[in-house]
Amino acid sequence: MSFFKNQFANIVEWQEFRDDMIFYKWHNREIKKGSKLIIRPGQDAIFFHNGKIEGVFKDEGEYDIESQIIPFLSTLKGFKFGFNSGMRVEVLFVNTKEFNVKWGTRNAINIPAPGLPGGMPIRANGTFNFKVNDYIALIDKIAGVKDQYLVDDVKLRITSILDQLLMKWISREGKDMFNLQSNSFEISRGIKEDLDMEIMENGISISDFNIMSFSYPKEIQDMINKNASYGMVGNIDKYQQISMIDGMSSGKMSGGSTASDMAGMMMGMNVANQMLNKMNQNQSAGSQNVPDQSHPQGEVQQKPNFCPNCGTKTQGANFCSNCGQKLS
Repeated sequence: MSFFKNQFANIVEWQEFRDDMIFYKWHNREIKKGSKLIIRPGQDAIFFHNGKIEGVFKDEGEYDIESQIIPFLSTLKGFKFGFNSGMRVEVLFVNTKEFNVKWGTRNAINIPAPGLPGGMPIRANGTFNFKVNDYIALIDKIAGVKDQYLVDDVKLRITSILDQLLMKWISREGKDMFNLQSNSFEISRGIKEDLDMEIMENGISISDFNIMSFSYPKEIQDMINKNASYGMVGNIDKYQQISMIDGMSSGKMSGGSTASDMAGMMMGMNVANQMLNKMNQNQSAGSQNVPDQSHPQGEVQQKPNFCPNCGTKTQGANFCSNCGQKLS
């Protein structure tokens, strides 16, 4: 008798578990007397019949379905197993963890920008987190027609509308197109709210959304970097000198040895001329401040009233009018 009693018994469990699987449906098999339910950590088991939830079991462990599960089912708790009769019911296993997913724009998003008729092409990447929070909606919208549901299925749904949401929140209130990273928190918060509203009807909630970085076309990024360099240096002449030094040291000016040598010579001559001009300016300024050492300070040179050679009156002249003798 014991052989016949348990010959149809089976194990109700999540078979072939995958970490990226959101739910797995055990169905189309009749549960017989002696069957067991196994719930592993991070799983919830949902018994449902004809699309209606009969009971939700969350504690991990192994349970006898006849004695420990059926008494808690809403409409099937009076079911009695017979020798040839069983209970046909579907069991949905749900992964209760929070999933973390990386995302990136598949194509550049052309954000409207002044002076750019086609818009500013921008790419972005980041992460988002989600988890199942409404079993009724999940069964009604997804599990009722699917046997399993993967993270990639949610990611595909998210990325299909993400471009539109990025365009909406980047363009909102005239964000600075060249400094989007500073507004990434506000943009992320707005997108999270919109995504949550979009997929909550499937029983899934977005718990977090982050933008890690924005990227521009190379030409635009070079312009941004150059503008930042101008701002840091603050002197166009100095910036040109630094750029030339960087180009020579990095080899970017080595398209031909002659061109590189000429650039070096020109720069050397320019620096030498600047040094020479500086020295001349210093010498000029110094000569104006040097006192006349031919006459010691405090001494006044007196001119004679009469020529010491011939005795002619000098009348304050530098030379004698009679003999030409120097008087000072």
